[in-house]
Amino acid sequence: MIKLTKRVSNIAPSMTLAMSAKSAEMKAAGEKVINFGVGEPDFNTPENIIQAAKDAMDKGYTKYVAAAGLPALKKAVCEKFKRDNNLDYKPSQIVISNGGKHAILNAVAAVVEEGDEVIIPSPYWLTYPEVVRFFGGVPKYVETSRENDFKMTAEQLEAAITPKTAMLIFNSPCNPTGAVYSEEEIKAIAAVCEKHELCVLSDEMYEKLVYDGLKHYSIAEVSPKMKELTILVNGVSKSYAMTGWRLGYLAAAEHVAKAIGSFQSHATSNVNTITQYAALAALEGDQQPMADMVKAFAARRVKMMDILDGYKQFGLDYVKPEGAFYVMLVCDKFYGKSLGDKKIEGSMDFAMELLAAQKVAATPGICFGDDSCIRLSYALSVEEMEEGLERIKAFCLSLNKKNPNRGYAAPPAKPR
Repeated sequence: MIKLTKRVSNIAPSMTLAMSAKSAEMKAAGEKVINFGVGEPDFNTPENIIQAAKDAMDKGYTKYVAAAGLPALKKAVCEKFKRDNNLDYKPSQIVISNGGKHAILNAVAAVVEEGDEVIIPSPYWLTYPEVVRFFGGVPKYVETSRENDFKMTAEQLEAAITPKTAMLIFNSPCNPTGAVYSEEEIKAIAAVCEKHELCVLSDEMYEKLVYDGLKHYSIAEVSPKMKELTILVNGVSKSYAMTGWRLGYLAAAEHVAKAIGSFQSHATSNVNTITQYAALAALEGDQQPMADMVKAFAARRVKMMDILDGYKQFGLDYVKPEGAFYVMLVCDKFYGKSLGDKKIEGSMDFAMELLAAQKVAATPGICFGDDSCIRLSYALSVEEMEEGLERIKAFCLSLNKKNPNRGYAAPPAKPR
């Protein structure tokens, strides 16, 4: 029997596997499952990008390229940072990776030593702590609150820093909460990082998906010193509906980018060459399809919030998301209630029973470090969204009806 290493054995299995398997089984049986768990745009990749990939193949661009990325693409990434973020980077500071997840892994590999602490605001994207643990680091969570829109404060960050702290993983716009930090909030956090010379891994994958007239502000924009301390991660997956193409990128101080490029050269070599030419077309081509997609997400977000506002009367709540395409639905007032023989004791139970009873798939908040919620994606059609939310309503009403004296107490009737 092959003995596994501790670093692999210590990686937690996905808490969503059981639910995903059940959802797939139900779909295979012909049942209509409405999936709010999707973490990718439901739009197709724009045609000009697809055509660029076809052209690359027709022209024979199917060979190895430099491990850190196609020179033309690295130049286009630099131009993107200048255009969108007012940041000046050289191509030698850019590394093209196999998706944003790979860029995050590369960054942690470059900075985190065995026993180092990495600060992660909670709720968090579920991959962050697993990557930290893989390289021997110790995740140190900073609990945010609904009252503060799931945002970490500068004071919380200051209190979390110890002599062992090596990195802050910062995510705005945030998956799973949709939180978007303001320029003022980011500058306050940056002041703490500069004071302690703390490296920041800034995950900005949802940069383009912000609403209500808000503008994304990168922590690397704060000052030259903060830019030097930041490893900025982005990609084409969410902005250009290219999740399956697998291309992300990072920008960092030159010595960091050089080290990461060397590491990647021995791990994966270059990203798929055809994908790189497609990404080049995404960054340099017509941006209207992206703008149309953001407009559609904005309308769905408003629709979902309008419907959920009406659900507060029977025990559900949410925190208004300002970015990405997720809503954290607060459902803990139903914990302690039972459906048949099954008692709901947390977000995993709630999500599994919702799937079984109403054929609605959602992601349990415990996956992201917050067991009081489930995450709903609005990367699905308005028609599916409306039907799915009606099913969630029916599920909650059935719990209230079968458990009238347990858990959530209905508000008193209004006087007539």
